[in-house]
Amino acid sequence: MLDIAEGLNRWVGQGRDFAVATVVAVGGSAPRDPGAALAVDSEGTVIGSVSGGCVEGAVYALCQQALADGRSVLERFGYSDEDAFAVGLTCGGVLDVLVTPVRADSPARGVLAAALSAAARGGGVALARITRGPRELLGRALLVDREGAYEGGFGVHPELDRTAAAEARALLEGGRTGTVVIGADGSRCGQPLTLFVESSAPPPRMIVFGAMDFAAALVRAGTFLGYRVTVCDARPVFATEARFPDADEIVIDWPHRYLASTETDGRTVLCVLTHDARFDVPLLEVALRLPVAFVGAMGSRRTHEDRERRLREIGVTEGELARLHSPIGLDLGARTPEETALSIAAEIVASRRGGTGASLTGAHTPIHHDGVRVFPEGPVGSFA
Repeated sequence: MLDIAEGLNRWVGQGRDFAVATVVAVGGSAPRDPGAALAVDSEGTVIGSVSGGCVEGAVYALCQQALADGRSVLERFGYSDEDAFAVGLTCGGVLDVLVTPVRADSPARGVLAAALSAAARGGGVALARITRGPRELLGRALLVDREGAYEGGFGVHPELDRTAAAEARALLEGGRTGTVVIGADGSRCGQPLTLFVESSAPPPRMIVFGAMDFAAALVRAGTFLGYRVTVCDARPVFATEARFPDADEIVIDWPHRYLASTETDGRTVLCVLTHDARFDVPLLEVALRLPVAFVGAMGSRRTHEDRERRLREIGVTEGELARLHSPIGLDLGARTPEETALSIAAEIVASRRGGTGASLTGAHTPIHHDGVRVFPEGPVGSFA
């Protein structure tokens, strides 16, 4: 539900009662990822989506029912279910949707309101909710920040809250949303618990090295994909706001020196477009040793071979070289800066999501590869 935090936070500020439906697990070719949410207020106003249209009508009715009776419900929609087929989930996937009333008398309203407020401000928080376990615990929530401090809890044992907070913080550090299972021993309630953890983190970074025309197009593509984009070049005559109006930040510095000093993480994407060994080699020596998501470099195959030779000479290992995407981009037959940016963006998405880059026409590969597409087994039903 944190994906619609801004709208829900406004509703909280206005004192509205509402119910929010969140996709907490998926299987097969489901249309939306875990965390997708739809909310309905007491006047019937809707924001968000859980399925891109497939089951919205049924979920809308569940939200209205939750608002009326104050009860949460976990419902499964799947192709094999006659009712689910009737409401339109014909893609062959399965969705588990948690519907939670957020009324003035809802016990979890305070924790959920704090999560929505923090996410709407762009803060880094993770919201953990119980989706499977003892009937009386389902839907209880705990909120964790980047430092590991938490509020709310499950009301079972402090050790369970601490364990859940540590697991949620680990997902938050990677900017990931997913499912965590705590075994019967750790749950302190005699049976395993399944937690759904939503992370709200600042946008991932894309750092583009080399202030050239191709970089300007890539900046626009990166912004479109939701990255916070930095352009870095040692030449102030090229690295200007006028040339890169869509960049979030422009840095004039030697690329390797800037990369060694700036903050990166496991979601950061590095695109080396400098196309000059003076910049590329020292920069890639630093980049290939950082725990980032993607490192790519532009150049012809001859340039790539020369670059690899130079990197080996300064001690870059074969394992480190294997992380390098070069020449950067997928084979789209690109010619213009915009087409090239599209090919680079496509490779980044494929790399991050586990795609092959092959055409889906006639293919038998999965359409969705995302590792957080978890579908736990077990009964699904209403709970108080």
